[in-house]
Amino acid sequence: MSFSKRLSRRVAKRVTIQAGLELVAFSGAAQLFPSAAGRGLIFTLHHVRPRGSERFRPNALLEITPEFLAETIDLCRQRGLTPVPLEALPGLLADTTDTRRFVCFTLDDGYRDNAEFAQPVFRRFAVPFTVFVTAGFIARTRTMWWETVEAVLRDVSCFAFDFGKGVEQVRTASILAKFDAFQRLTTFVATCEEDEAVARIDRLAADHGIDPVGIVDRLAMTEAELRQLVQDPLASLGAHTLNHLNMKRLPPERLAVEIAGSAAKVVELTGRPPVAFCYPYGGKAAAGEREYAATAAHGFRVGVTTKAGVLSEKCLRAPTALPRVSLNGLYQKRRYVAALASGIPFKLMG
Repeated sequence: MSFSKRLSRRVAKRVTIQAGLELVAFSGAAQLFPSAAGRGLIFTLHHVRPRGSERFRPNALLEITPEFLAETIDLCRQRGLTPVPLEALPGLLADTTDTRRFVCFTLDDGYRDNAEFAQPVFRRFAVPFTVFVTAGFIARTRTMWWETVEAVLRDVSCFAFDFGKGVEQVRTASILAKFDAFQRLTTFVATCEEDEAVARIDRLAADHGIDPVGIVDRLAMTEAELRQLVQDPLASLGAHTLNHLNMKRLPPERLAVEIAGSAAKVVELTGRPPVAFCYPYGGKAAAGEREYAATAAHGFRVGVTTKAGVLSEKCLRAPTALPRVSLNGLYQKRRYVAALASGIPFKLMG
C-alpha cells in the first residue's frame, strides 16, 4: 500500500471516530437508551503526564493529562458511577441485590508517571486503581519498542531497515513521513516473530546513538518505586506478562511461562498473588479463548482486554475476558468520555 493510501486511511479513521463521538454527545441518545450503559465500565490508561510540546508524538493516544483524568473521574461520579477496585468487580456484578453502576481505572505497563501524576489525582478523589506491570520492564531486560521507535524517528531523517524484502532506505524528513514509518514498524512487530522484531528495532536505535534500555529506565518504575506505590491502599498491582508479547502468537509452553512468571513477579513485589491480569495489546489479534482459559487456570479471577465495551451481567460468564474503554489521548474532551460511558458507541460498533 502506498504512503498516500496509508495516510488517507489513518485520517479517515480518526475523523470517523471523532464524528461518531460528537454525534452521540449531542444527540441525546444516552437519555433515550440508558440501558446501553450497562453496569459501568473499566478504563484503560497508559501514561498520565503533562502534554509535551513535540510535534511528532505517534504514541499520543497512550497519554492523557492529569487534568483530563480528574475531569473523567468527576464526570463518572456525576453520572452515578461508583469507583471500585478491579479485583472486587466480579463479586459486585454477581450480587443481584446491588444495582449500582461501577467504574474501574487500570493503567498498563507500569510507567513512572503513574505514580508521579496519576496517583495524586486518584488520592484526591479517593479512587482505587490497578497498575499492570511487565516484569521485563521492571528488570530492564525488555525494551518498549513503541517508545524506541518514537525516539528514533524523532531524531533521524533517513534510516535503513529490512521489512522482509531486503534492506531499504526509509526517508523520514517530514512529520507525515515519520508517522508513516512508525506505522510500518508497528506492522512489522505485529507480523514478524516478536522477540526478533524488538531486537532489530533495538539495533536500529543503537545504530543511531539511542539506548533502548535507557528509555525504559527513564519511563518505567523500578522495584523500589512499585513497592512504594502499593503502600497506598488505593493502589494494586496486576500481571502483564514477562515480556509484553502478543500472547495469541505464543506456543503453549511460552504462554505458560509468561503468565506464571509475571504472577510470580507481582508476588515478589506485594507478598500476595495477583488477582488481575492484563493481555498485552489486548485486542482480538492478541488474546482469545485459549489465553482467557490459561489465565483462569493460573488462578487469575479477572482478566482485561482492550476490546471496547461496557460491563454487563454477561461479563460474569467470562471474567478473564473483560472489555475496557480507552481513555485515548487523541480524544481528551469531557463530552467524549460521556459518549463512551453511555455505551452507545459500542452498540453501534456491534
